[in-house]
Amino acid sequence: MEIAYAVLVVLGLVAFETVASIDNAIINADILSTMKAWARRWFLTWGIIIAVFGIRGVLPWLIIWFSTPSLGPIGALTATFSDDATASAAIEQSAPFLLLAGGIFMIFLFLHWLMAEQKNCIVPGERAMSRQGPWFYAVAAIVLFIVCYTAAQINALLAVAAVGGSAIFFIMQGFRLFADKKSAELESGSSNQSDISKLMLLEVIDATFSIDGVIGAFAFTMSVPLILIGNGIGAIIVRELTVRNIDNIRKYAYLKNGAMYSIFTLGLIMCSEGFGIEIPIWIAPILTIGIVSLFFWLSLQRIKKGDFGVCEVPREQ
Repeated sequence: MEIAYAVLVVLGLVAFETVASIDNAIINADILSTMKAWARRWFLTWGIIIAVFGIRGVLPWLIIWFSTPSLGPIGALTATFSDDATASAAIEQSAPFLLLAGGIFMIFLFLHWLMAEQKNCIVPGERAMSRQGPWFYAVAAIVLFIVCYTAAQINALLAVAAVGGSAIFFIMQGFRLFADKKSAELESGSSNQSDISKLMLLEVIDATFSIDGVIGAFAFTMSVPLILIGNGIGAIIVRELTVRNIDNIRKYAYLKNGAMYSIFTLGLIMCSEGFGIEIPIWIAPILTIGIVSLFFWLSLQRIKKGDFGVCEVPREQ
């Protein structure tokens, strides 16, 4: 049973990490197209080591450490790869704070995509919601207020965790806007950055986009080795997508929709568990695989029909 659960979790993580990083692959491919051959080779070899073992290996450890400071940095590191009962109990005790912070982050990601980003509309109501960008901040504030008020009735630190999740979202949003701007400059040819600078930009973009996958992974499991395996395989797949014809990937227009609805589902699961509601351990991977498969199928149908409609939403400056 444990082996079957581990396999299911890894499959769910791979599916989630892959579709959640489609935008990352497209941006990477656009920037790589402006770089010399040596720089592309470096990014596609050493870059994958940094992405898998560096970013996706270090982030879960940092999250465990900050959410369970009593363990200390070394204790958090050993706890992620051991069966120490004391460390496991400490992580379990801090799990609600971690899950609620992550859940708010994920829900805000979904709301921003739904209300303020360009998308290929397929689900009823998406087109109407896409015109409500200015209202995103009001909706996010109301959601945060309700969650914090409810959390404060249980534990004041739980409310602080929710605020922390929202802070991480807005910080990451700033980095993404910066990455979008730099990517647009490189694509238009208005930037004179060196290949070294572009490599550094790619690593920053990788780190920014990996936040979604790492935080969402805790909805699947608190086991860092499983997170590292699932997210690592997903990161390798994203690199493969980067080196292949990225235009073919763009044709699967609803994969981003699937990623965002998966993010929303995982956010709800994490918030529920943060408030102490028991969710069966197989729910997150099964729902993620199901949602991704559905939107992959819808993308295939769109390709066959040749229907290419996009919700036009003003991009943030």
